[in-house]
Amino acid sequence: MLSKKEKTQYSKQIILREIGEIGQQAFKKSNVLVVGAGGLGCPVLLQLTTSGIGTIGIIDNDFVALDNLPRQILYDYNSVNFLKVDQAVNKLATLNPNVNFIKYPKKLSSNNAIEIINRFDLVVDCSDNFPTRYLINDTCLLLNKPFIYGAIFKHEGQVAVLNYKSSATYRCLFPKVSNTTTNCSQSGVTPTL
Repeated sequence: MLSKKEKTQYSKQIILREIGEIGQQAFKKSNVLVVGAGGLGCPVLLQLTTSGIGTIGIIDNDFVALDNLPRQILYDYNSVNFLKVDQAVNKLATLNPNVNFIKYPKKLSSNNAIEIINRFDLVVDCSDNFPTRYLINDTCLLLNKPFIYGAIFKHEGQVAVLNYKSSATYRCLFPKVSNTTTNCSQSGVTPTL
């Protein structure tokens, strides 16, 4: 059930025929895991939070660095040298107090992936390395969970919905594990991408 404040807060979404009050209630009941709170994760987390997703999990073991600030828009100078998950939740909670945040200040690994991913309806892959992408893919396939994959490189971006109702998986798109280790720190990136 949506409160009177929530109905006002989400009124522009609720008036959309495709969402309505029933759809907004479904948002409130849903839970999404965002893997990576960096350049891709920050805007995803902002939109999920302000859209009214009920529970958002954030997994990232990294600390905010000064050179993150142009593209990691949840953080500011006061965030530097602090854990991204902590800083993200501090900011996001002020944008929407109706959202429950679950922080995982650790790296997603084969030791914890099943336990963490299993509790969420949807995973959004905002990671920045191939081993994590394959781990997300394989775990979501095992648990029959859909996930959204996103990646950026210099001036290019990719996005795909994977493992949704038996659709393609990450391994269908990229069957061979890449030996490339290039990341934004090495190759650069357009902040708005």
